[in-house]
Amino acid sequence: MVTTTGLDARTPRLSLAEKLWSLNWGLLLLLATIASFGFAMLYSAANGDLQPWASRQMVRFGVSVTLMIAIALVDIRFWLRSAYIIFAIAFALLVAVEVRGAIGMGAQRWIDLGVLQLQPSEIMKIALVLALARYFHSISSESAGRILYLIPPALLIVIPAALVLKQPDLGTAIMLLASGALIFFIAGARLWLFGVGIVAALAAAPFAWSMLRDYQKNRLYTFLDPDLDPLGAGYHILQSKIAFGSGGLFGKGFMLGTQTHLSFLPEKQTDFIFTMIAEEWGLVGGFTLLALYTIVIAYGFAIALRSRNHFGRLLGLGIAINFFLYVFINTAMVMGLIPVVGVPLPLISYGGTAMLAVMLGFGLLMNVGIHRDVRISRIGEGQIG
Repeated sequence: MVTTTGLDARTPRLSLAEKLWSLNWGLLLLLATIASFGFAMLYSAANGDLQPWASRQMVRFGVSVTLMIAIALVDIRFWLRSAYIIFAIAFALLVAVEVRGAIGMGAQRWIDLGVLQLQPSEIMKIALVLALARYFHSISSESAGRILYLIPPALLIVIPAALVLKQPDLGTAIMLLASGALIFFIAGARLWLFGVGIVAALAAAPFAWSMLRDYQKNRLYTFLDPDLDPLGAGYHILQSKIAFGSGGLFGKGFMLGTQTHLSFLPEKQTDFIFTMIAEEWGLVGGFTLLALYTIVIAYGFAIALRSRNHFGRLLGLGIAINFFLYVFINTAMVMGLIPVVGVPLPLISYGGTAMLAVMLGFGLLMNVGIHRDVRISRIGEGQIG
């Protein structure tokens, strides 16, 4: 049943019951399944103890699910109208990191809020998708192919990416640039503009290189030759490959991974947790997790493509692409297919802000699914059907 009241007579709204009925409970079950697998691996990483990682991750997931459902039930036009405000808040937090950010592991990426170490770059991944979806919704498809109309959204991508790179956080900077470029393509930007972008990126490469810390440069050298510094920069990836190979087809068994539990594998609870999965559960376990991720991404694309408004399609596709980049970069990194960068495995790696950002993104994706039949005008008004 669609209700209209007072000044909202031109913008019909779904009832709460209709929204709850339309919520994608299958997707939520998939996310909970993946997260539960993550809880088990964090339990294993702590040698059979819920502390210090698994219990906290469970609480974070519970809070994130509540926020995700709340976001999904809000009218989609609210998110359209608030997109630039959310982006501005995320950008202000990035600037705040430069001023008062907490330093950890050689990088200045966090803001200490007492109860939470907030990483604004994770929030920016979602805020950027929102802002780009609103911008390209507000212009025509013809305008999306004109270079003058692409300058503002290009700045929305490049400036935050530069701030993130300065922290330094190469992995997140790459994700911002990649997700932004893919949204450009989906929105209708001409292919020749991507050629111009590649040339500009190559021209800016020396500047970007100068912003990297020595350990990040060493990671790039190590990618080309992992044996160059086996006890230093190459240690992470060499130990990761050993763990992958030792897992075999079915793995050594839950909590029986030697590389993990003898502390040869660094960052086993965060960036390299997929390696631990491969060692304990083998090739079968790794492919099972990747299959679950693939189903989630397929859900995302299906929800986005069913949307009857341009904002919803762009927002849904942007969230799905962002999630895909999380999975691809992390798994390719730990297998040595790309240089080591700081990108967590979504819903599996230990981390509060990353978990929150991923679930907020899925809240927006579910919002798109619930409001798939809402037609939205250029100024944000709409109707059902």
